[in-house]
Amino acid sequence: MNIKEEKRQLRNETMKRIAELSKDYTLEADKKIYEKVINLKEYKEAKVIFCFVSTEDEINTRNIIENALGSGKRVGVPKCIGKGIMEVHEIKGYKSLKDGKYGILEPKDECPLIKSEEIDFAIIPCVSCNMEGYRLGYGGGFYDRYLEHATFTTAVICREKITCDYIPYDEHDVKIHKVITDR
Repeated sequence: MNIKEEKRQLRNETMKRIAELSKDYTLEADKKIYEKVINLKEYKEAKVIFCFVSTEDEINTRNIIENALGSGKRVGVPKCIGKGIMEVHEIKGYKSLKDGKYGILEPKDECPLIKSEEIDFAIIPCVSCNMEGYRLGYGGGFYDRYLEHATFTTAVICREKITCDYIPYDEHDVKIHKVITDR
């Protein structure tokens, strides 16, 4: 089995595990992750934050985004612009978002671009990750391409119950600096 097949199999297994998580656990885990994120030195010192906009099955990032905006930080969120290619655009709140590709909220067209070199800290999604900072994404390669030359600090957020000891990776997979779980 090659790495691509290993990832596909692990992604399918993990999605089943995610579906089995209790609502109580996910709410409690998300609350703990939020507290850890907003208390990180890198987050507190950042003037420009890049954060994904969560879907229903992901860790809820709305509180993180609203905390950052309320703290006077500039907040950028991803916008898919092509196959495996995304940009980061600044939002002023959830009213700056519209339905985008893959059922994910993304910035409206009038939202200004934030260049990678302006970003201080980024919160990255995953299906699963290991404690070394390797993540299993959704398979589109958007984040690995975007983060390939990034100079800012990155943190992946993941519920403890869906972390894995082993995440298959190859040379194009970008290792994330920090792993934040509910533990």
